[in-house]
Amino acid sequence: MKGYCISVHGIRNNALNFAAVTLEIYCLLNGFIINKCNDQMKWITREHPKIDRIACPWLIKRFIDKDAEIIYVPADDVITRSKELNAIPFDIAGVEYTHYGEECTFDYFIKKHGLHDEALKIIALIVRGADTDKHELAKQASGLWAISAGLAYNFKNDAALLEKGMVIYDALYSWAKYLKDQKHMQQPFEQELANAISGLIKNRSGYKKTPAWVKELKYILQDHVDTNLSLKEISRSLDIHPAYLSREFSKYFDNLSFGDCIRKLRIEKAIELLSSSTCTLTEIAYLTGFSDQSHFTRIFKLHTGKNPSAYKKELKKGKPHPNG
Repeated sequence: MKGYCISVHGIRNNALNFAAVTLEIYCLLNGFIINKCNDQMKWITREHPKIDRIACPWLIKRFIDKDAEIIYVPADDVITRSKELNAIPFDIAGVEYTHYGEECTFDYFIKKHGLHDEALKIIALIVRGADTDKHELAKQASGLWAISAGLAYNFKNDAALLEKGMVIYDALYSWAKYLKDQKHMQQPFEQELANAISGLIKNRSGYKKTPAWVKELKYILQDHVDTNLSLKEISRSLDIHPAYLSREFSKYFDNLSFGDCIRKLRIEKAIELLSSSTCTLTEIAYLTGFSDQSHFTRIFKLHTGKNPSAYKKELKKGKPHPNG
């Protein structure tokens, strides 16, 4: 039989008692030796924890076995060392205490040990969102991830990391239990002041400085309206990343995407040529960067509501076009 030693002494409330009994049943069913002594129950998982492997030890020590020993080892050694140390493995594939479906190991601990504290359910959603990169599950998930990642960066020793993590989850539990509905600004004057400052910032002329690359880009687009420039080529000439340019473009170009802006500029150039030149439609299509007259006609009609020839006739008659 496996020699697991369970510490259940000093249990202070019904929730802890229920969790300890659940552990005893689990160990009996799996052939573990149950020794109700002062020895610590051991849990083992992968080293270098961040979210689940800090949250689960906190849950174990606060709600299942306050004297539990948490052991971190290299991922490949977890199973072997769990047998050597008589420790229960968790948060690795192929063991009982692990992820199931979209839920993480923290969720399983709560279900397995019948922990019905509403505050724990709130924390579970935050932990799940942070641990699975689904921050939309709870607005606090991204904050938990940021704090956990920073903590792991600052503390390379896993025991020290867990010690600091326990403080964080104690604070998170207190928030979920007693403060989740409380706002940072409690007094009416605080909210009024915040609103007034926000309004001043928004209404202040020039509060949002236009980046230098925007002005340069406008010149590039105007000078190369007849050229099939790609976003990647333009970003290279501006010395900024294509992803950043794609994301920021619409903010400075009338909420238009890069492609829509190019088409708009080409149609404006085409209208100018229709009004002031004797160029044929084929020539105008070429001069405005369209692949052929058919493509030019289709895009022109989409923007103005009329095909180029009809638009030109109206110009000759002196009729202003509503969309021109």
